[in-house]
Amino acid sequence: MAKRNPRIASAARKIPERAYPDLHEHLRRLDDAGLLIRVDRPVDKDQDMHPLVRWQFRGGIKERDRKAFLFEQPVDAKGKRYDIPVAIGVLAANRRIYRIGLGCDEDTDINALWADAKTNPVEPVEIPSAHAPVHEVVFSGAQIKNRGRGMDGIPVPISTPGWDNAPYVSAAHFVSRDPDSGVHNIGTYRAMIKARDRVGCNPSIELGQGIYRHWLKYRERGEKMPVALCIGGVPAISYVAAQKLAYDLDEFSVAGGLVKAPIRTTQARTVPVMVPADAEIIVEGFVSTEWLEPEAPFGESHGHVNPKEYNPFMEVTCITRRRDAVLCSIISQVTPSESSVIKKMAYEPIYLEHLRDGIGVKSVVRVMLHEPLTATQKLTVIQMRKPSPAEVWRALMGAVAFRPSMSKIVIAVDEDIDPDNLDAVFWAMGYRSKPHRDVQIMHGMDVGHAPRHDARGSAEDSCLLWDATLKDKLPPISLPTREYMERGRKLWEELGLPELEPQSPWFGYSLGDWNAELEQEAALATRGEFWKTGTKIARQRRRTSEILPNTSFYGEDED
Repeated sequence: MAKRNPRIASAARKIPERAYPDLHEHLRRLDDAGLLIRVDRPVDKDQDMHPLVRWQFRGGIKERDRKAFLFEQPVDAKGKRYDIPVAIGVLAANRRIYRIGLGCDEDTDINALWADAKTNPVEPVEIPSAHAPVHEVVFSGAQIKNRGRGMDGIPVPISTPGWDNAPYVSAAHFVSRDPDSGVHNIGTYRAMIKARDRVGCNPSIELGQGIYRHWLKYRERGEKMPVALCIGGVPAISYVAAQKLAYDLDEFSVAGGLVKAPIRTTQARTVPVMVPADAEIIVEGFVSTEWLEPEAPFGESHGHVNPKEYNPFMEVTCITRRRDAVLCSIISQVTPSESSVIKKMAYEPIYLEHLRDGIGVKSVVRVMLHEPLTATQKLTVIQMRKPSPAEVWRALMGAVAFRPSMSKIVIAVDEDIDPDNLDAVFWAMGYRSKPHRDVQIMHGMDVGHAPRHDARGSAEDSCLLWDATLKDKLPPISLPTREYMERGRKLWEELGLPELEPQSPWFGYSLGDWNAELEQEAALATRGEFWKTGTKIARQRRRTSEILPNTSFYGEDED
């Protein structure tokens, strides 16, 4: 018998190192960047945690100044203490935090990063359970029914105190597996804590989620659906879990594409599903396909409380976690919120790729999904560079076809209009379009993620398409040109006046209705030689009767 090569044996035992930020490394980076607020006093998870963090989204604080919070001594409404800290806002309280979660710098093009992650996914790598940090502590079987060993040992906060009927896991990344293809889906669906060994699952069937397709397949087989609930953990997985990707695209691989490294996975302990080896907490179990239970009310990201309804539920078979686990909770509900930043950062590149590359409208420059209150779901602005009329309508209809449940109001604007500045968008709608010519309403749209109405049986909605692009030449924007605004800004700063935040448009520019003579006259004015223009125009006098042959200067008919 041939001897085994010891070098090969050593290589076979080698465990791949983590090459991307996990939650602990991410928290350290946030701390170093001055973006983490550590709260070392007891804070009630049921009444105070989310309201405290919510204030930075509803209190007039600018996005760049929003922070992540780490509550080191969570307690519940009855004073019970937990040994697991709670992190809120650590995934995407602002865009900088999101970038740090991916391990990329300020210069990274997030649009290009997402496009490349989908085009060039990186396959995950499996490591043994014994080497998976998330399997350092394991409770399974009858242990879960013991006090503090089941879901009661996890400090899940109440997201909307005063409305929610229980704590809900908001950073709830359900991992399910297609029973036919074996492809894994990772989706973020709220999870109501119902008992030590039972958790709700709202798969948002109106959005056609991957987990719902899996559930239907298991139901046809007459089997329960095996799932693993990953609570927070690797930021890249949280970002992928919130997106709407192609059904047959393995989302562990897309997460690997985002961080340019294979995601380490391991086999779950009690269900045939792969889980992130570097997660913080994993809840394993089976979702019933025979029974549904009432679930909610719960404050939803569309800005309204979702009423009680029947939804699937999971029977917990095992809970695993790291010894130093941190529970991650996402601020959602009324936007802007943490969840809306996560969605916006990836949805916009996906839309852009579809319109520019998928259907070939190359004049599309950017797609903006409006975030405050509309939750990136209902108002879409498409910025275009010198489009033809046909391209405008192809882009508008392409956006609606791509996400029928999201793009309810779609507006096309020119490149000089900042989509993030709704004042500028309304300006374009008011002066660059005629509604009878430039607006269309389409029927047959999906209601999508929206509050329930009285007519609950109606699933049809409509959408509005608005072409607010230039059709003709217009006079220049009536602000000083860039040269003079920049001179003014320099003087402003020399005088030590408050820091400026330029709002588009902040300088004047031509929209086509301008010529060399007018340019020359403006130049003379800024040189103090406007009298030359006065001399010239004196020679261009014309009689009143030539300009207004039958009308007086004041517009009244002459006798």
